[in-house]
Amino acid sequence: MKHIKTIVIGSAIAVTAGAGAVSAGNPVAAPADPVITQPAPPVLTTDDWTGAYVGSALGYGDYSVGGTSGNGASLGGYAGYDYDFGNYVAGAELQYLGNDINIGGTALNQVTRVKARLGYDAGSTLVYGVGGYTNAKSSAGNGDGYVAGVGMEYRFNNGVSLGAEYLYNEYDNFAGSGNDLTGNTIEARLGFRF
Repeated sequence: MKHIKTIVIGSAIAVTAGAGAVSAGNPVAAPADPVITQPAPPVLTTDDWTGAYVGSALGYGDYSVGGTSGNGASLGGYAGYDYDFGNYVAGAELQYLGNDINIGGTALNQVTRVKARLGYDAGSTLVYGVGGYTNAKSSAGNGDGYVAGVGMEYRFNNGVSLGAEYLYNEYDNFAGSGNDLTGNTIEARLGFRF
């Protein structure tokens, strides 16, 4: 019986040692590769300012002629077109404003401007200088002159833009009075770009 016990125990040790040796030579199954999800492609927004635009402007003007001054509000619209050259943008704009401005008993009724602008493309922001021709109509008569200034516009992804513009306006010999009409205007602008 002792002999059978020794054989059984010896066989068990041999089988166990053999199984260990057999499994030691087998490769262990590698863990599964992790699943890497690709991020969604980014939504590309364009920073190109090329195209037509329209908008409305609400402003304030302070004018003087012949030692008399007056100020008040203005409201109107504008339309234009810009071309983006990369870092710089050039364009032209037509603007009409109705005024609520009285200068020494003379009502400054409306102003029309034809402006050229040249600006720096800073992505969604455009900073620009502007200059051009302006015509003013008043209760005392009309006058032609020039306008020059600076502005800034910020464009949202849906084509809506917000901006502000400061302009210096000058009309020589306004309404045949022999005096120059000068004015400083500032306006808030809300536009839409196509």
